[in-house]
Amino acid sequence: MKLHFITVGKPKLSYANMGWEEYLHRLQRYHEVKISHIPDKFGHNSDKILKTAGNAYIVALELTGKQFTSPELAEFLKKRELEAREICFIIGGPEGLPQAVVDATNSQWSFSKLTFPHDLAMVILLEALYRASTINAGLPYHK
Repeated sequence: MKLHFITVGKPKLSYANMGWEEYLHRLQRYHEVKISHIPDKFGHNSDKILKTAGNAYIVALELTGKQFTSPELAEFLKKRELEAREICFIIGGPEGLPQAVVDATNSQWSFSKLTFPHDLAMVILLEALYRASTINAGLPYHK
């Protein structure tokens, strides 16, 4: 399955950069992965963000989005895989995504009712998808 990650900015903190690289490496065992880091100065440019997403199934990381358990996220990935369509996950900048981007998405996902630092959210995204991918592969990582 093809996964595309669009982030406004890159992880800046050293721990987040290490976590991003670690889980990106792990996730690439299961998926074809594409990364698009949009410079912070374009974080409010809806057209640029949506153009980068292309014709993919778009998931916005949004505080008010649907929350998943890890098995539910694994099932979500299975359903998207059957559609044979790239999935694009978009993480906005520290102020979130422009409303026009959220309105144009196919789905919104919330990690929690808690607010996380921007850099940490990037790591959580990759780890959660890696965990869901190992569930779908029947591996014991989730336990």
